[in-house]
Amino acid sequence: MPVTVRPVRSSADRKTFLDVPYGHYHGDRHFVPPLRMDQAGVLNPKKNPFFEHGAVELFLAERGGEVVGRVAAIENGQHLAKYADGNGFFGFFETVEDYAVAHALLDAAASWLRARGLTGVRGPANPTMNDVAGLLVDGFDRPPSILLPYNKPYYAEYLERWGFERAMTMWAFYVHEAYINSERMARGAEIVARRNPGVTVRSLDPKRFDDDVAAAMRIYNRAWAENWGHVPYTEHEALHLAGEMKPIIEPDLFLFAELDGEPIAFAASLPNLNQALRHLPRGRLASLGLPKVLGTWKLGGVYEIRMALMGVLPEHRHRGLDALLIHHTIVNGRRDGYQAAELSWVLDSNKPLVNALEKLGCVRDKEYAMFEAAL
Repeated sequence: MPVTVRPVRSSADRKTFLDVPYGHYHGDRHFVPPLRMDQAGVLNPKKNPFFEHGAVELFLAERGGEVVGRVAAIENGQHLAKYADGNGFFGFFETVEDYAVAHALLDAAASWLRARGLTGVRGPANPTMNDVAGLLVDGFDRPPSILLPYNKPYYAEYLERWGFERAMTMWAFYVHEAYINSERMARGAEIVARRNPGVTVRSLDPKRFDDDVAAAMRIYNRAWAENWGHVPYTEHEALHLAGEMKPIIEPDLFLFAELDGEPIAFAASLPNLNQALRHLPRGRLASLGLPKVLGTWKLGGVYEIRMALMGVLPEHRHRGLDALLIHHTIVNGRRDGYQAAELSWVLDSNKPLVNALEKLGCVRDKEYAMFEAAL
């Protein structure tokens, strides 16, 4: 039976598009259903500041009246302004186990990107590299951490058959308190502190939340400027993200290294709420309610954190500040009842950080990748 792909046009189509993962992964015990309200907000031009510079076209694949896949074609104005490389993106990619469906979806996304004058495609990005991005290629036997993707194992093969090649490998590192060498880590932190007189570490100040978030984003945009695929947050995007994350940000897990009172590095970690959200039926928060989800978190149902962002200003690199922030994060997390941390993701090209994490006792736990193809 032939596969047809059509663009999303109506509110009913949009609802169908958002519904796809909940049925597609039904029965998969490692899938964590994303909150429906969050997914709707990401794709809402009235709510997501990405649409101030970007555009998205959504597609559904159908066969015999049944929805069998979805994809989004994405033009990211911030990316094009920085790189001028003609690359568009694809994201929100889901397909049944049938290459014909994947081929038709990717063809539709590619055609939309070509029509806008773009000459390459990269992904998955949902919808940007600063959002949920990358394809899981190893580590399917355990749930993802908060704000990280999960997908079927055959997706990488389908992308490569279409013509994609791996553009970058990213790692999720994992460390548990039972295995980390705490004494060695503490000694290392002491050495870093002695070598950096005037440097102090502090927690985010809730009374200056917006100012601290703005400082972190300034550091991030400079620190990551030369990293593969980096696209800077706009001020509006940074404030929007902070507002979305504010209810779950714990000040002692959002740390700054300061030199004479000026922030020069930061590390932001979040409780891995996926450990609670995985129990939500089909991503509907109303079925349990926010108080119960947060109660699960506070009562110990969430015992991991994820270090999601870190940045050191270029002029202060190679001083061990990343290791210092990791040490303080782990110490604070243990004190607050967290037993483990995932540090993700880390670009394979970032050899200094990869080496530093392995020396701390962190192990490569999951492998992600970004793919790209010429149009």
